Amino acid sequence: MNATRTPDGDRTAGEATPMHTRRALLRHGALAATAWLAAPRLLLAQADTPRRLVFVLQRGAADGLHTVVPCADPGYARLRGALAIDPAEAIRLDGSFALHPALQDIGRLYAEGQALCAHAVASPYRARSHFDGQNVLETGGSAPYQLRDGWLNRLLGLLPRHGQEAVALAPMVPPALRGPHAVASYAPSGLPPPKDDLLTRVAQLYADDAQLHALWSTAMDARGMAAATDMAGGRARRDAAALGRLAAGFLARADGPRIAMLETDGWDTHQGQAGRMATQLRALDTLVAALRDGMGPAWQHTVVLVATEFGRTAAANGTGGTDHGTASAALLLGGAVRGGRVLADWPGLAPADLYEGRDLRPTLGLDALFAATAAECFGLDTERVARTLFPGQAVRLPGLPLLHG
Repeated sequence: MNATRTPDGDRTAGEATPMHTRRALLRHGALAATAWLAAPRLLLAQADTPRRLVFVLQRGAADGLHTVVPCADPGYARLRGALAIDPAEAIRLDGSFALHPALQDIGRLYAEGQALCAHAVASPYRARSHFDGQNVLETGGSAPYQLRDGWLNRLLGLLPRHGQEAVALAPMVPPALRGPHAVASYAPSGLPPPKDDLLTRVAQLYADDAQLHALWSTAMDARGMAAATDMAGGRARRDAAALGRLAAGFLARADGPRIAMLETDGWDTHQGQAGRMATQLRALDTLVAALRDGMGPAWQHTVVLVATEFGRTAAANGTGGTDHGTASAALLLGGAVRGGRVLADWPGLAPADLYEGRDLRPTLGLDALFAATAAECFGLDTERVARTLFPGQAVRLPGLPLLHG
């Protein structure tokens, strides 16, 4: 029997530990995993479900060790010093991990079985450049600028077409959603709304142009969905709760999109990280709570995937921050999630365990997490989804169910 390694460094030969390592989850969840793998695989054309997938990208390299704290690993306090989160103030998840105290609502979701934390995760990218790292994360390539379209747009190609299937709540369609399949984008404006007469004139101007008419119709559909919410104004660009309500206004509709992408920035914390990360995480927590409340009954069919381009150094730097690193943490949230678990084949924070002597070592690929989540969300063949979303890569799937069937 293989031994498991917990953050405190102790090795056990098959005894239960408080930490939900990937190996422990496979052991304790063997029956569920077997049932999932034995279930009939659905044809791609049958992927017609009420499920919604929301991708929240944390631009700037969010610190996973500050978000999901490995409080049982003695290396954490040693490396972080004054920047370390006090375990007494954190939201305990199990015997090994805790959430940052700013994540109160996400902590409640975890307690209700609607949040799963994946730790020591990373894309294939290793060079620590924000732009290149985000490109790899969003396109699904193994190297920067290898692919021109995004993994979310390729996912759209696997779904039946029932109208507007995806929306980006951003000024421009992000790379993850770019590609041959049509995607709406909506960015709230602080300017006064245009008069109906002007909109009618523009519609008439584009009426005989096949391409512009289609683009205009898509834009007007997105505008109409946004107008149905109580927060479609410019404040949604700055207010996390407003952005969450705006996203819910699109996704809660029976005829609304099934895929949405939201962007958050400000996660690059080279200095003064303690206060800045508390603010960032509180805003993320508020966004998720507003989305949940605005979704109503549709929340039970929703999966929110939160991820960043790479993590940060295991040790704090001299200015109370952290520098660009490698592995980080990702979150799966929503009523459709098999939550209350931490998915982590924990590598440890001892000097010999760090990647290149400085970073949390990756043990789970974000490509695997994305592929498994997307496949389960829409009832698709997992291996075919992995090949489509991440072409040419050997994606090592988690091997256990992440969502409810």
